[in-house]
Amino acid sequence: MGRPRQFDESQVLEAAGEVFWAKGYTATSTRDLSERTGLTPSSMYNEFGDKRGLYLRAFDQYLDRTLRERIARLEASLSPGQAIASFFRELVDRSLADAQHRGCLLVNTALEATSDDPELQRLVAGETVMIELFFHRCLVAAQRTGEVPADQPAEDLARHLLSVLLGLRVLARVRPDADLLNGLVRPAMAMLGLSWSA
Repeated sequence: MGRPRQFDESQVLEAAGEVFWAKGYTATSTRDLSERTGLTPSSMYNEFGDKRGLYLRAFDQYLDRTLRERIARLEASLSPGQAIASFFRELVDRSLADAQHRGCLLVNTALEATSDDPELQRLVAGETVMIELFFHRCLVAAQRTGEVPADQPAEDLARHLLSVLLGLRVLARVRPDADLLNGLVRPAMAMLGLSWSA
């Protein structure tokens, strides 16, 4: 019979995710992870297989607690147009509040993913599709009720919003300026007939 686990998996994944988020996958060492999680390298590898296994688990938990949670909450509680506006409002606010200017772990991972790692590319691509589908659902519903003008295809608008999101999260790492980030979003919201205040 194996020895009982002596750590909280969720806390370990949270701690590891913070390291990966701040330093990136490639630059993060086993020592960095061990110092932050409190696990010995052997315990880490016994539980998660290797650095990649730990990264993928931490990445999935990050997505559950941020992106997926936000989409579910906003769709359940707001009108479709307001769900879109609030999604971007939270992104801008989180970006400006992050003293480390880490951007978004999903976007950072997209920038690190190469053709040498097609599995990771597929994983990241799938998450971007999920975001695009969220925008598309909201846009279709908002156009149906007149909350958003129906003069452009919802599919095109959803992809435009995805590009604004990705650009915002990249720039938030190197130019975390409120005027810049709000200025990126404001025209997109105006195109949809949605209000945006800095």
